[in-house]
Amino acid sequence: MTARRAPSSRRPRPSPAISPPSSRGRTTGWTVTGRGALPGGGTLEVPLGALCRASLAGHLDAEAILTVTRQGLDFFHEHFGTPYPWGKYDQVFVPEYNLGAMENPGCVTFTEAYVFRSAATRAQYQGRANTILHEMAHMWFGDLVTPRWWDDLWLKESFADYMGAHASVAATEFADAWVSFANRRKAWAYTQDQLPTTHPVVADVPDLEAAKQNFDGITYAKGAAVLKQLVAYVGTDAFFAGARRYFAEHAYGSTSLDDLLGALEAVSGRSLGEWSRLWLQTAGTPTLRAEVEADGDRIRSLTVRQHATDPRTGQEVLRPHRLAVGLYDLHEDDDGAGLVRSHRFEVELTGESVTVPMAAGLPRPALVLVNDDDLTYGKVRLDRDSLATVREHLGRLREPLARSLVWSALWNATRDAVLPAADYLDLVLRHGPSETDSAVLAGLTVNASTAVERYAPPSRRDELRLTLGRGSVAHLHDSVPGSDAQLVWARSLARAAATTPEAAPRLRGLLTGAETVAGLPMDPELRWSLWQALAALGAASFAELDEELAKDRTADGTTQHLAAVSAFPDADVKAASWETLLTPGALSNDHVDATLTGFTQPWHAELTAPFTDRYFDSLRGIWQRHSIEIASRLVRRLYPSHQDAVPGRAPQDDPVVQRTTRWLDENADAPAALRRLLLEARDDLLRSLRAQEAGLRAQETVARPRGAGLT
Repeated sequence: MTARRAPSSRRPRPSPAISPPSSRGRTTGWTVTGRGALPGGGTLEVPLGALCRASLAGHLDAEAILTVTRQGLDFFHEHFGTPYPWGKYDQVFVPEYNLGAMENPGCVTFTEAYVFRSAATRAQYQGRANTILHEMAHMWFGDLVTPRWWDDLWLKESFADYMGAHASVAATEFADAWVSFANRRKAWAYTQDQLPTTHPVVADVPDLEAAKQNFDGITYAKGAAVLKQLVAYVGTDAFFAGARRYFAEHAYGSTSLDDLLGALEAVSGRSLGEWSRLWLQTAGTPTLRAEVEADGDRIRSLTVRQHATDPRTGQEVLRPHRLAVGLYDLHEDDDGAGLVRSHRFEVELTGESVTVPMAAGLPRPALVLVNDDDLTYGKVRLDRDSLATVREHLGRLREPLARSLVWSALWNATRDAVLPAADYLDLVLRHGPSETDSAVLAGLTVNASTAVERYAPPSRRDELRLTLGRGSVAHLHDSVPGSDAQLVWARSLARAAATTPEAAPRLRGLLTGAETVAGLPMDPELRWSLWQALAALGAASFAELDEELAKDRTADGTTQHLAAVSAFPDADVKAASWETLLTPGALSNDHVDATLTGFTQPWHAELTAPFTDRYFDSLRGIWQRHSIEIASRLVRRLYPSHQDAVPGRAPQDDPVVQRTTRWLDENADAPAALRRLLLEARDDLLRSLRAQEAGLRAQETVARPRGAGLT
């Protein structure tokens, strides 16, 4: 598709600047005294503070933040056996932050994106609570006891990531936090762990540059998932008893992996040396599947198999798994037809396979779910009959965690070129409206967009864009007014509309009020997302965006305005954005992201294609002239990733893939962190081309059997 030019020939210019708070610190905060229960009785008074810029004070829901803080302190006091050691506890929400959050003893800094000035879903509040508890856990794991060197970074981050979800479930209103962890957090781990740069949880970190690159999905999400498996392996009580022993023995000291394992072995009675070697000191993602043999409508045998290879060595790695297998059947009751669990079996898988003897003789189920309850770490492949069941009945699967795990299996199959992108989109649009967890639903709509833009064959992409846009509109109108689901589908519409010209009149109607959706909050965040979509289509003017900015004279309004003016499908706009991005110090942190968002619109691939050679020619200069954080963003997001598979051409013969390979060959002496980003970008592009190629083959199949399994 040829992108249309913007309705104005004006070159983009930076949005009008918003003056920052004065250097004297115009902040607004609330301070209360939290009373945390101590082991053995008594209380500990901890002054709590929540602070932000004065201009955001009206949006700071301090009491909700401090409620989670109190709950977390009570939980960690009880389970860690060591009182909070740092006196006060301040939480400061700051602008232009490069991180989500960062703990210091007694003070945590957060991105002010956690101060919601527009409507937010329960999932967003849950995510904020998780981050609060993650950073609080660092006061013990990381500050009270510190890793001796960066190769044990996981002793901080994996534990904090695990504790963020565990404490959310145990101590706060967000008792369903493991659902979003299974679907979204672990998706990050699976993605990172399948890259050519994957590494063990306990990584080999020779220097600080390598350490910076290991703040990734392995150290955080995979490490947390492996810890969840460790808890299942040794038991929850033993795990926390080991943590208490660890803190008592090493408070205000530095430790390594052996110190933690020693504490856990002492209280659990289990030897963890081999467990640690297989789980923490090897890389790669296990694949788990069930094999069902039946006699008629009865199970003769049920076997769980694993396959795993360490991609660094090519050697098979059979890890020990304590996991559950769930059997599900369709059932009619007062709530209608439902897909419900009839049996659950826990097994220990220590080799290539394990049989589930208790399943023999039972009726053959509609769905066999390996890793039910998400106790272990591994991609799950659905068998033929189970896939057929979820194609038709996924929305009727009543248990939220089980649904989350099935959705995870479907997305992994899509990324692995096993399930066509069109099929995944169909499943999201048919069964997504039944999803009750807003974090999962939000993830599904984002995945659907990725499936269309990256994994669908180019010959079907416009059709699928239209399908996603129309489906988002239909579900937006069908959702309960004011619900999380309604807001999620509205955001999905904004994303889809940026590549769907047909949607422009509807977006304009929502913005002007000519079209209304009962209960939908047309607040700044949603309005800017709609304006950005119109700008990407060339269906808005600079004057209209300026008028919107006049209504939202805030720092975020300025950032969103910049994203919109950078999104016009205009060659001059692209050139100006490119030059600004590559000029050190020309843009603030948030404005770098906004300009990248505008520049990299997927509908503009023809406009950005001429920058491919300039990208590769600029890489070393980007790395030398910018900070490592900004340079990493530029290298990742400016990579020409929107490429199309061509029938008869192998993915490795794609011109951008070859150009990347040539750059890597010619720049063997480039900084390791820069080379890592290029290796990952090439691998991601190859994955998308393989998925597109699989979609092309699926199109050519005259009669594709609907019951084919994810093998």
